[in-house]
Amino acid sequence: MPKLDHVSIAVREINKFAELFEKLFGVKFSPVKNLDSQRVYLRLGETEGTKIELISPSAADSPISKFLEKRGEGLHHICLEVENLDTALQDLKKKGVEIIGPPTLGGSEKKIVFLHPKSTGGVLVELKEK
Repeated sequence: MPKLDHVSIAVREINKFAELFEKLFGVKFSPVKNLDSQRVYLRLGETEGTKIELISPSAADSPISKFLEKRGEGLHHICLEVENLDTALQDLKKKGVEIIGPPTLGGSEKKIVFLHPKSTGGVLVELKEK
């Protein structure tokens, strides 16, 4: 069974949002990290057992820019941690799940890949290798 690793929230102003969640819930966020491969800035917040990831666009052509224009701020995706990403992808492809692009390195320097929401009940799912 995969483990829930984090919930990701798309925001326009990453520092302002981090300050809000710290004030409201006491969540402490990491410093801003620029993830060039995804064209986003991110900050991770620690909670009991699960992380909250804030993402904001670092470029006008970032997929997050398009997401914010179309849907506004809010839940972007959930991330599930799997033991072996290649094995998980082989299994999911056999089940007809559409994969978005090849695996790449995520913000935690682990291999990640996204599953198309059409295949996962409308939810964008990120898989992250343990």
